[in-house]
Amino acid sequence: MSLYSEWRERLEKNRETGADEAFFKNYIDAETEAYRSILKSGDTRINGKLSELAEAYRMDNVTFMGFLDGINSSLDKELDLESLDQDSEIQLSINLEKLFYNMLEAKADWLYNLKEWEDQLSAEKRKEIRRKFHEDHRAVRTKVGRNDPCPCGSGKKYKKCCGA
Repeated sequence: MSLYSEWRERLEKNRETGADEAFFKNYIDAETEAYRSILKSGDTRINGKLSELAEAYRMDNVTFMGFLDGINSSLDKELDLESLDQDSEIQLSINLEKLFYNMLEAKADWLYNLKEWEDQLSAEKRKEIRRKFHEDHRAVRTKVGRNDPCPCGSGKKYKKCCGA
């Protein structure tokens, strides 16, 4: 079984048994420390053997796979998670703006509110990314009211045209 499959199985098992809270708290603590370390170092390029990187970030291999699953969409080139094992050489090139955006999308306030972001992205840049995030997730009304202009372009009210 691949490390990624083990991670997915561990997630599912913890959801079913109700041990979610402790499992996720431990994962979130490890994830937070890993991001703190990455942001503090300022190094967005991380290379090495999966097992050695997991050890460096104080995680077991399966938990580190969960970390990789979370950061994968913020990388310049996504990893094929299914093909990775403990001896795999991996190269991460982290796009910090994408990472911040994805943290907003995941509602991971424990991550996007880390003070270490201040050294990596200016307050103005973070504000701009938040603005873009809110713009992308704004609810848009698509329902046509009876007295609105008809969307077919006739110039008539909807109730007198396509809504009749």
